[in-house]
Amino acid sequence: MRSERVRDQAARISASCESVADRLPGVIDGTAVLDRSDRRHVEGCLRCQAELAQYRKLLRAMQSLRSATVPVPSGLVTDVIAHLEAAGERRAVRAALTGRKVAYIGGLAAAATAAGAGAAIVLVSRGRKGRLPLAG
Repeated sequence: MRSERVRDQAARISASCESVADRLPGVIDGTAVLDRSDRRHVEGCLRCQAELAQYRKLLRAMQSLRSATVPVPSGLVTDVIAHLEAAGERRAVRAALTGRKVAYIGGLAAAATAAGAGAAIVLVSRGRKGRLPLAG
């Protein structure tokens, strides 16, 4: 009989822990309030008290992070600016080379046309020299 009472009591405590557990973080940050029976449960339950202590510790750690400042390493701003300038210069060089490629292609096309025209003139003039003059 006694073991049944102990099991029933353990089941009630477990059920109470589960019903209170979702509200414990809100209790710590002030967004939730426990009713009288839940407060009595937490006051007598070591598991819930330990969980509340963990939430308090977590909240303190988060609050300390909010106020903590990290000093900027010396030379960081200079390094960032130098990298940005270098990236800008590389982009400008790429843009200039892309523009030059178009000019080079245009120049090559003009040179090829001139070479073709010169070759045509040479071929025509050679063809005339090799012919015998017609009797006339």
